[in-house]
This record gives sequence, structure tokens and C-alpha cells, in this order.
Amino acid sequence: MRLFGLIGFPLSHSFSANYFSNKFKELEITDCSYELYPLNEIEHVKLLFHSYDDLEGLNVTIPYKESIIPYLDDLDEAAKKIGAVNCIKIKGGIKTGYNTDHFGFTESLKNISAINKIAIVLGNGGASKAIQYGLSQMDFKTILVSRKPEKNQLSYADLTEEIIASAGIIINTTPLGMYPEINAKPDIPYSAMHENQLAYDLIYNPTTTKFMETASSYGAQIMNGMEMLKLQAEESWRIWNA
Repeated sequence: MRLFGLIGFPLSHSFSANYFSNKFKELEITDCSYELYPLNEIEHVKLLFHSYDDLEGLNVTIPYKESIIPYLDDLDEAAKKIGAVNCIKIKGGIKTGYNTDHFGFTESLKNISAINKIAIVLGNGGASKAIQYGLSQMDFKTILVSRKPEKNQLSYADLTEEIIASAGIIINTTPLGMYPEINAKPDIPYSAMHENQLAYDLIYNPTTTKFMETASSYGAQIMNGMEMLKLQAEESWRIWNA
């Protein structure tokens, strides 16, 4: 049996397990299993690696996309540049980290109507780093907004209506608005948003977040993280089988 799975904490609402279980069923793949491994400490991944000889791949989610790196043997080039991993391939005992988030993100924008090449990214965690890398590959100018801004970053208080209005895409990479805290949203001047913008939320549960709902009320196009999630999952599957 080829074993795959997801590590993170908590894992009560996992897209990946359902996605891969359905995939195996539809394709009549009987020698693969996808399991959930909720680790309340990242150190426990060492025991996981040693416990399953047939473990071939893992997806990594919040909060371990960055802290998993010291437990791996190698990183692909994108994961090195991003500094975050959401996919691990295990072959011959060698654990290699990849980042498929940036691939899922850029592919999900392929069919979006033309928007200007200024992006505002809300949040600076592991998912945000992949988004920033993807945007750089697409030649966007990125404005990064963080609760604890570093050099060349903005705080939420710095985010003026003028800056909001200038962007072609505004991306929420924070967990604000994720189930069960569905009434939360990033504190930004939504009233400056308009119909020539895309409000993109990496959250997929609920399907329409308060961030998206509010942006839409001012005319913005909206998109949740489901398409990105499907695309990054397919890229993980490709990597595991390469």
C-alpha cells in the first residue's frame, strides 16, 4: 500500500483527505491511502517518518509550512526561495520539500480577465510567501501588509484608500474569516475597492468569506481558495508520481 497524508494542527476540516480519497475511488486506485496526521508539535514528525515504511508523500498545512524545513533532507528551488513547504516526497529514505501553493495560485489566475499588475498581499505567513513568489513570477509589483511589518512592508494602519484603489488584486492570506470565525475579516478600507479589482481569499470554508462579501459589495470581482487548492493538490500528486 502506498501511503500519503497531511500534517498540520488542527486538521478538523481537511480538503486534502476528501480530495485524494475521492480521486483514488474515481480512478479505481486500490493501492493508495491518504491519512490525516494531526501533530500538536512539529517534532512529532520524526516519529511519523520512522513509523511508516510505505509513506511516500505528505502535504503540509498550518502551522508547519516553515517549521517542517529542518526535518527534511532537501528542498526544490521554489521551496528554497519561498522558505515554506507544503508538499514532501519521500523516496529511498530521502525527504524532499516542495511548494505547490505558488503553482496552484498562478494557475488559478490564468482565466481571470486582465487586471493591473499591482498586488496587495494581506499577511506574511507561509502561504503568503508562496503567493509573493507566484506574483513575482507573473511580474506583479507586490505591496505586503502585516500586523508586524518589517522593512518595505506596510501595517494595516498604513493601508490608505489610495493604496487600496491602486491595486489590481488584493489577496487575503490570513486565517481571518475561516470557519468557525466566519464574521472576521482583515481591517482594510473596503470602500475604496472597485469593479476593476479582484479580491482573492485563500480561505475556501466558507465559500464566500466576509472579506469577499464586503469587497463584492463595492463592485470587486471575488474568488476563494478552492481552485488553487485543487491545482496544488494535483501538482502534489504529479510530484509524488514523478
